[in-house]
Amino acid sequence: MIKLSNPFLLKKDNYDCFGCSPKNAHGLRMEFWDDGDSIISFWKPSKHLEGYLNVVHGGIQATMHDEIASWVVYTKCKVSGVTSNLEVKYKQPLLIDDREIVIKGEILDYNRRFATIKTSISNADEVVCSTAIVKYFLFSEADSVEKYQYPGFEAFYSND
Repeated sequence: MIKLSNPFLLKKDNYDCFGCSPKNAHGLRMEFWDDGDSIISFWKPSKHLEGYLNVVHGGIQATMHDEIASWVVYTKCKVSGVTSNLEVKYKQPLLIDDREIVIKGEILDYNRRFATIKTSISNADEVVCSTAIVKYFLFSEADSVEKYQYPGFEAFYSND
């Protein structure tokens, strides 16, 4: 498993992504690892992201599904894109119990215009609490770089 770099920290002075910026005090501050066909994030839920008592809010879970899917696009499709559809299925409550959860994403299918990504969130006991199918509209490599500050595939694998 390879820990991915967050190259957006180097490219944007005001980079404050809710999902992955370590500078966003209210954000999720997700980090990512490449595990071959999958991108994985290990994350510990915080009480301030609660919906029902001691349960991670469903909207926060949807955000984590979307965020891991974007990192799959960056690293596996080697471009950037935007979410065109996100379908989440909640299977059981994701508890806030001071233990680490696992968010995982992998490509189901992609072509030059769209990627379909399967994601899951599992609790510390490895029970899947929610799944999603995320469809991304993919930008061309040129537009990814010129318009959306995509740093290139290699930047996610640098040790800087």
